Amino acid sequence: MSKAGKNWNPLTFLADNAVPIVFIAISAVAIPLSGFSFSHLVQELLIRIGRNSFLILSLLIPIMAGMGLNFGMVLGAMAGQIGLILISDWAIVGIPGIVLAMLVGTPIAILLGILCGNVLNRAKGQEMVTSYILGFFINGLYQLVVLYFMGWIIPITNPVILLSRRYGVRNTVNLQGIRGVLDNLLPVSFPFFGGTVRVPLATLLVIAAFCLFIVWFRRTKLGQDMRAIGQSQSVADSAGIAVNRTRIIAIVISTVLACYGQVIYLQNMGTLNTYNSHEQVGMFSIAALLIGGASVSRASIANVFAGVVLFHLMFIVAPMAGKNLMGQAQIGEYFRVFVSYGIIAIALVLHAWKRNRDREASRRSLRGPAEGGEEA
Repeated sequence: MSKAGKNWNPLTFLADNAVPIVFIAISAVAIPLSGFSFSHLVQELLIRIGRNSFLILSLLIPIMAGMGLNFGMVLGAMAGQIGLILISDWAIVGIPGIVLAMLVGTPIAILLGILCGNVLNRAKGQEMVTSYILGFFINGLYQLVVLYFMGWIIPITNPVILLSRRYGVRNTVNLQGIRGVLDNLLPVSFPFFGGTVRVPLATLLVIAAFCLFIVWFRRTKLGQDMRAIGQSQSVADSAGIAVNRTRIIAIVISTVLACYGQVIYLQNMGTLNTYNSHEQVGMFSIAALLIGGASVSRASIANVFAGVVLFHLMFIVAPMAGKNLMGQAQIGEYFRVFVSYGIIAIALVLHAWKRNRDREASRRSLRGPAEGGEEA
């Protein structure tokens, strides 16, 4: 028997995979209750994989650098939304509009990423809480810019976007000019279990290219430095790695990618909720990643896609399952929002428990040889 087989512990396996196991069980119960056809579920999952995966993938690089779950990704989402507001005012539509929104958002995301990275370097060990609070602070600045500066200091001329007082952006911006343009760029459809499934091929190809970028990036010198920092900052510093600078780069990359991910997300939705679209981005993306089996200190591309499927499968079936079971669809809505927050709390508790367990195991392994030597 292999060493891995000898050391396999069912309790440890259940503890390490408790979250995805629970969601698989919930889905197994909720899917029949929802009454949805298999083709409908596959169609909805393909749409949500294309809509959400890029955002969740942007979380992997800070985790690789040992910075935990980057709640500060909302900073990148806000940068992307500013780009979308401006291209809507300029009436630039289609793929050029999406590309320009990303280009406009990129320097804003870089500046916000540098700010976030410097703040997190002063809060080592508390990055997740700090990035969460920083998101609220930058959200206040974002709302100041959008509600007061746009149309007054920042030129906005489209009356459909502006409030009646001629400055400030309306609560909702119609993104009809770019709605679904990436999803429909390479349309593919096929019959599936009595229905027709449409595949957003161009969006999935962009996501696949991003996955290849992550695989390549991990093998670069910078990627290896981030992994070394993630394992031990003190050892990485002793090896001559610029720890603080590398951590800032990790956050900047994550923030810029979140900017692009928010643009992809909103082109699918077709509507920008100016003051709220970004608020739940970090929470739902992190919840999906954790549901896929990731942890605060370890995450992979496989965790991203497993999380998107499990988390959004619950989003699809929960309202209808609640309606069919209890007579009220709102119960399913409450349940999935509760799960989004609850799963993050559970993951943080499990992370603390696993860290204490690993420390205790390390102490026992260090004591073992010494005790063995005394007996000899």
